[in-house]
Amino acid sequence: MATFAETLDKYKAEMDSLGISYDEALLSAVAKGLGPAIYNDDSSRVSSSDPDELARVKSSFLIGKLGLSDGPALDDAIQAVVDQLGSSNRNKYRAIFYYLLVVKLGKQSVYA
Repeated sequence: MATFAETLDKYKAEMDSLGISYDEALLSAVAKGLGPAIYNDDSSRVSSSDPDELARVKSSFLIGKLGLSDGPALDDAIQAVVDQLGSSNRNKYRAIFYYLLVVKLGKQSVYA
């Protein structure tokens, strides 16, 4: 199993390759918040073509973790992140996906 540092390096390399600037401390905090899920090949990625998966992101992360209210703005934010990462990109790492949602929705304070 990869170490946390190795996994975080993989995320940083992916963001660099996509030309996405990031706050390393926030990315690290989001990844830590995901716990062991980041080490499992399946759970470490978000399947943007699966409506059930996107519904889980919305209910468990955006509403549950970030404390946001349900509404079209959440669906728009999820779609914006899918578009930013590229709908055909198979490496939509959950930590990056969630990081981008946190930034897009201005919820960095949750990880402060």
